[in-house]
Amino acid sequence: MWQETERHLYRAFTFQNFREAFAFMTNVALAAEKMDHHPTWTNTWNKVEIWLSTHSAGNTVTEKDRALAGIIDKIVPNP
Repeated sequence: MWQETERHLYRAFTFQNFREAFAFMTNVALAAEKMDHHPTWTNTWNKVEIWLSTHSAGNTVTEKDRALAGIIDKIVPNP
């Protein structure tokens, strides 16, 4: 579930292994590039953390962030 503050949307994802985490990141990257809206994120082995904010709006949460979060939610593989 995404956590929202005034400054960003945040969510952590945990996968079975690095390969699954990297595949997820690749799919998110393709979606983000299509939207021209890129996340701040980290990856350590099977964990991916994502922070979304709109830099051009002063690093605040906008509808663009919520839209990308919704797309990311659809990319997450089913357990």
